[in-house]
Amino acid sequence: MKTFTMLSLAAALICFTLLGQALSQSCNCKNLVNAKCEPDGTGQNCQCSIQLGTDLKPVDCNKLVPKCWLMKRESIPTKAGKRQKPASALVDNDGLYNPDCEDNGTFKARQCNNTDTCWCVNSAGVRRTDKGDKNWKCSELVRTYWVMVEMKRNDTDKVADGAIKGALESLITSRYNLPAKYIDAIEVEDNFIYIDLKQNSSSKQANDVDIADVGYYMEKDIKGDPIISSDVPFQLTVNGKNFGVKEPVIYYIDEKPHEISMKHLTPGVIAVIVVVIVAIIAGIVVLVLTRRKRGRYEKAEMKEMNEMQKELNS
Repeated sequence: MKTFTMLSLAAALICFTLLGQALSQSCNCKNLVNAKCEPDGTGQNCQCSIQLGTDLKPVDCNKLVPKCWLMKRESIPTKAGKRQKPASALVDNDGLYNPDCEDNGTFKARQCNNTDTCWCVNSAGVRRTDKGDKNWKCSELVRTYWVMVEMKRNDTDKVADGAIKGALESLITSRYNLPAKYIDAIEVEDNFIYIDLKQNSSSKQANDVDIADVGYYMEKDIKGDPIISSDVPFQLTVNGKNFGVKEPVIYYIDEKPHEISMKHLTPGVIAVIVVVIVAIIAGIVVLVLTRRKRGRYEKAEMKEMNEMQKELNS
């Protein structure tokens, strides 16, 4: 009986181990490549997290991961000391930076990027004010209510605009879980495609995906640097065929006007402006001097003609 009991326990242990290994292998996060996923305490579910330096933030793999956390992960140096520079680093006003995030993954209104220079950002993490010192104040996180995605099409075949619009709406709602009510418009103009995503403070529900996160995920997908697992590849299918798109540009429009002025331009930008102004002034001076010389020449020529006429008459 003891032998039978021991064999039963051993078999149960082996089964439990194999089950745990199988669950561990099946643990993955479709909305985050290289997420850290492990079976939870019950051994029946997976718990995934995103590594932010030395911190681990739990993520819900049924939702898009907040953009602030994604940017933070990309900007933090790897163990080898090399910084990962994604293709999207220069698309925003100031490119990639290491943002300060709230506990829920939203951007903090004031960003300083571990320096003595600070500025204010919108809910998409894009700078919306001039830059200042550590005393720079940001009273609120202004919401980005409109995200416009611009892209070009690879496919030159004749495809009905309606088919392209339908395919894009289906992709956005299924891949990024964005409710269709936030897709305000999809327009096709020659080789360009424009998508307007609108979501103001009053319309967004607590569990709704944020349009700023959708814009970030879509930009990564189109540029071939997806955040979503490769098991769920990015594919825009139009009339049963893969429809290629490229060169995405994301525009952010806030609920309040931005506060960027000419007062805090960088030296490089100021130098360019000065050169342009000097060139314009120099052109005007040359034009004035040329006209004056021409006027003097014409007057002298008329005077000589008059004198010659007088001599002939005499």
